[in-house]
Amino acid sequence: MSADRQTDVDRKARLAERSYVQIGVRIRRPGETWFSSRIADVSVTGFRLQSFMKLTCGSELWVMLPGFEGRRARVLWTRGHEAGCAFERPLHPAILDHIVKLSSGSALA
Repeated sequence: MSADRQTDVDRKARLAERSYVQIGVRIRRPGETWFSSRIADVSVTGFRLQSFMKLTCGSELWVMLPGFEGRRARVLWTRGHEAGCAFERPLHPAILDHIVKLSSGSALA
């Protein structure tokens, strides 16, 4: 049943258009210090985090996107060193566009 539920979560998460990026971010668990990590894809509702931080489904974390303050997110799934996370509040589309442009610019450099 857990696998079915996970599939339902994945399907819902994919309703928002994803942008594939490779961008550095800072993350932390509540009460801990910030450290560097990467985001592999992002949408207005969430992101796929690549990190060596041990995360569990349902846990909260803070993510700091380049040029913005930290925002709260919740871990929906984990697989190896990746985790699917949902923003507590959706990103404004202009912030998403900014993040995608930053990623495109770094790919050209």
